[in-house]
Amino acid sequence: MNCLKRICLVAALSAVGCDASSNNLSSEDAAAVSAKKVVIAHRGASGYLPEHTIAAKAMAYAQGADYIEQDLVMTKDEKLVVLHDRHLDTVTNVAGLFPDRHRADGRYYVIDFTLDEIRQLSVFERFEMKEGVATPVFKDRFPLGKSSFRVHTFSEEIELIQGLNSSTGKSVGIYPEIKSPAFHRDEGKDIAAATLSVLKQYGYDEKTDKIFLQCFDASELQRIHDELMPELHMDLPLVQLMGTEEEYRWMLSKNGVQHLATYVDGIGPSASLLIAPDSTVSEIKVTKLVALAHAAGLQVHPYTFRRERNQMPPFAKDYDDFLRIFFDQVGVDGVFTDFPDLTARFVEADQ
Repeated sequence: MNCLKRICLVAALSAVGCDASSNNLSSEDAAAVSAKKVVIAHRGASGYLPEHTIAAKAMAYAQGADYIEQDLVMTKDEKLVVLHDRHLDTVTNVAGLFPDRHRADGRYYVIDFTLDEIRQLSVFERFEMKEGVATPVFKDRFPLGKSSFRVHTFSEEIELIQGLNSSTGKSVGIYPEIKSPAFHRDEGKDIAAATLSVLKQYGYDEKTDKIFLQCFDASELQRIHDELMPELHMDLPLVQLMGTEEEYRWMLSKNGVQHLATYVDGIGPSASLLIAPDSTVSEIKVTKLVALAHAAGLQVHPYTFRRERNQMPPFAKDYDDFLRIFFDQVGVDGVFTDFPDLTARFVEADQ
């Protein structure tokens, strides 16, 4: 964690407060926690296959995920595609196929390409360039450049999940995230309206439907709640994502959480906002955010749970312990995980 980010996190945790003396939920708080903890496949089964590929989504489904996440960005011809970034250059071969299509910052933006052009690209495990060489971010995951993966549309993924629900009799949900709505608006695209249009087309329009719609942008979520959904006669469960940056600090107070509850049904905080960074194996310092959220009637789905040792906090002995702390001591209602199989197995054994 860089110095600036750590300063922001410490400030944020100071705002929300910690309680090291009580690592277990009170009976009142426990009553507010959903009986069934949900497993959300973070970009699919991304611990095993390149993120946001159809293969990763099918694997997540088979591994027992309750919900599968879709990050959404728009193409030049206003199609919604499933990619984590608004750039293409960290998971595809765009620089090789379209070397002259980058912007002044050197990045290749999804919004500058048509869907037909993007379909020509190969998708890889996430990588970064080091001394001119593509190097995987997670070195022990799916090898770079192997097999064949492509970008797909939001509609195609919905049809995959709904088709599997039909053929298996299961009821796996979707968990789309609207990415960078302000950026898209500056580019002349209303990504929120486009997302709602697709969701309504596929039958997601009520609170009881198996969906959560998430975004980091609070003003956009309020617009969705106050304007767009009423216009479309929709009422979907919304989730406010929360990072460790200063802009999210107001959300951590009691008043902030109560305000969130006026337009969302849940929060998706960074896991680091729920336990103080100076916690140890013998002393877990739980912040008050989960208790505040549950008191306001909100669900809590933190991100991101990975089994790699360097991706877990030092106070967790192993991945099961990581999950146990957050499910049993912190009291979250579900988690975003790169490893749906390990997490579903833990949840089933812990019920």
